[in-house]
Amino acid sequence: MKRITRAVAVAAALALAAAACNANDKSASSSGSTAAAEQGGTLHFLSTAKEVSYDPAKSQNLGISGIHLVLRGLTSWKTDPSKPTELVPDLATDTGQVSDGGKTWTYKLKPGLKYADGSPIVAGDIKYGVERSFAPELSGGLGYHKSLLVGGDKYTGPYKGGDLASVQTPDDTTIVFKLNKPYGDWPWIVSMPAFSPVPKKADTDPAHYGEKPMASGPYQVQSYTPGSKLVLTRNPNWDKSTDPARTGLPDSIVTDMGLQPDVVNQRLIADAGDDKSAATTGTSVPAALIPTVTGNPAVKARVATSTSGALMYLAMNTQRPALAKPEVRKAIQYAVDKQAVQVAEGGPEFGGELATTLITPGIDGFSKFDLFPAPPAGDPDKAKQMLAAAGAANLNLVLAADNTTGLGVAQAIQQGLKRAGITVTIKPLDSEPLTDLITGNKPDFDLTVSSWLPDFPSAIGNIQPLFASSEIGNGGYNISRYSNPAVDSAIAAATAESDRTKAAGMWGALDKQIMADAPVVPLIYARNAFLHGSKVQNFYLPQYPPYPNTLILGLSK
Repeated sequence: MKRITRAVAVAAALALAAAACNANDKSASSSGSTAAAEQGGTLHFLSTAKEVSYDPAKSQNLGISGIHLVLRGLTSWKTDPSKPTELVPDLATDTGQVSDGGKTWTYKLKPGLKYADGSPIVAGDIKYGVERSFAPELSGGLGYHKSLLVGGDKYTGPYKGGDLASVQTPDDTTIVFKLNKPYGDWPWIVSMPAFSPVPKKADTDPAHYGEKPMASGPYQVQSYTPGSKLVLTRNPNWDKSTDPARTGLPDSIVTDMGLQPDVVNQRLIADAGDDKSAATTGTSVPAALIPTVTGNPAVKARVATSTSGALMYLAMNTQRPALAKPEVRKAIQYAVDKQAVQVAEGGPEFGGELATTLITPGIDGFSKFDLFPAPPAGDPDKAKQMLAAAGAANLNLVLAADNTTGLGVAQAIQQGLKRAGITVTIKPLDSEPLTDLITGNKPDFDLTVSSWLPDFPSAIGNIQPLFASSEIGNGGYNISRYSNPAVDSAIAAATAESDRTKAAGMWGALDKQIMADAPVVPLIYARNAFLHGSKVQNFYLPQYPPYPNTLILGLSK
């Protein structure tokens, strides 16, 4: 799961190698059509990134990102403009067979799978790919599996640690994972980059493997010049009939790297030459350009906005004496001016819709409810009454805020709470010291604003890292320091449930259970917005993830 700041959001989008097509305004942000996309052509990405690595062990990329154009996994993501993102079999024949009370997952590979060089993809390659993700020299990738696989806590990778016994390959088409506890979302885990096949014979230079990995997806790396250009061309041995997630429409994909953000946006606004077939790989529409974009219908038609996104929320440090009483925290729910926060983030169209839940739209388990109904600007009079009843008049609170990206929202919170008689002192900090403060073991703050986006579309990502007692301090993101044994037990039960429909219901119940204790104030479901060229098609931003699906993009003639 990811804490998202404005800067982190850009970095996440960069990692996606995201592109755009079939532009959408706010009212059409969840719509899209593949009718105009045709086979062929060269798709261009305009990127501010100076480096790209397609090493699956080091990747934190989401399931619809650029690395998955080159590398396939056991499962993959299939998006739809009007439905939640679906998990589909990729290299595997299904999304997994579970046994041993949820602790053993078995996968069979589809027949006839090949790499770009024509050699067969076998189960041992996936095992080796998982094993190398444990190597310290290849750190940085998504690591959920490392704490779930038996023996993963002590394993150091294949270069020095030998074999990981909890990943078994009884034959070339079967792979079995042994977990140390039941984990119902394991099928989502095996869609992550670390579960892409890596043949051991190709891993002769691990530090540079990501520059030209063995391709299992529709494209392979033809050339890569850091800071300049990445060129992908077709993998001649990719079989579309085995792949439900990728369309493989363009003949080639070229990424121009090292561009300035304003250059990216201005080129896409101009929509000239090759840029008609181009899209941003992560440069969102900045607030300064919103008038230019919205004032030109032709440009606005080429902006895609998400219907939802990361949850921005106000965390209340429940371990501080002033905020220990739930009644005080509930009063603050009414005192906050969410509308002012929304305006500070760009308004409803580009900032996001007002939030009332912990689970975000587009995630199974989401249901719209509001335990603290108030006007968009809040209800300061009701907040005053509740504070008086709780014996908590004249509160003085410290709000820790990012001094680069968070001061506008912090000031909106400050002014909103002032109306209810709460004095807020803003404590501005650089990003790293702020993170150390709110996730560390000396939490000298009362309030802080954060944003959170799960790494895969399961409500475990909205709930467990933010509200489990195990995530308090030591770098964990339970920054409200909320601890409830009943909630911890319910989280464990929902985590272990392998029936995703049942699990979604359990997570939805947890959303209401936690909100009844009011450890955080949901503020907005943040929106993303991306520009693209007029020939780029098959583009929409699903509810989750709020980024374009690079696996289905194509071009019109």
